[in-house]
Amino acid sequence: MSSRSDIIGADEWQVTTRSGLVYSEVLGWIDLGHARGEDISLLLADFSSGEASGRPYYTIAYNQRMNIGKGLAGTGKFVRWEIKRGRSMSEINSIALAMMMDTARNFENYQSRAFFSWYTDSGFSGEDLVSDLLGFYRALIPSDYRAQLRPVSRESALRRWDHYGPIGNFKNRGFLPLMFPDPDDLNIRHEPYKGPLPRFMRWVTPFDNFSSDIVRILNDNGTYHSFFTHSGRR
Repeated sequence: MSSRSDIIGADEWQVTTRSGLVYSEVLGWIDLGHARGEDISLLLADFSSGEASGRPYYTIAYNQRMNIGKGLAGTGKFVRWEIKRGRSMSEINSIALAMMMDTARNFENYQSRAFFSWYTDSGFSGEDLVSDLLGFYRALIPSDYRAQLRPVSRESALRRWDHYGPIGNFKNRGFLPLMFPDPDDLNIRHEPYKGPLPRFMRWVTPFDNFSSDIVRILNDNGTYHSFFTHSGRR
């Protein structure tokens, strides 16, 4: 759940910045917490361990969660798949992307339930899924993507927030960015629209060959609850 106070400008966004909300001319609003990519790095490490295990199949789990009450409780969604050993790196990337996308959609749908309305309006908030996707690619190829994403100043970002309203009011169920034209530009229509992904966020195709024996789905929409934990999304 992003708020106006989370907004930072291009000059405040450093490579090591772990949280904050920025507006970019390429991806629209970006939640830097969602875009860390640490969960994907851990997921890829699990694949490496599975490939080195010597077993014909190995099990991979991936989850996303939210913490409630200063981290004293948490709940989330997970998938658990069994992978046939012998995957290439491109196949692993493809399977990992499919796991992330499936879990992210399940998680956002979970947050959309009326039960959580007292706590968050974050379910399918306009910035969430595209930020998850950015985190995926930041994990695959760690780099400073700020120049490619073209973040705007805090003043420009605040101008959009104040004109259009909180990003949580705009729901985005896909991974394409939701763009908000600058209200000060009088030569364009001031309506949100879906934009294209940059090339560096399109080179992996999510795995979809589930009729093969490469991936066996053990659980494709699991739910879990935890208590007295201070850990982040994983």
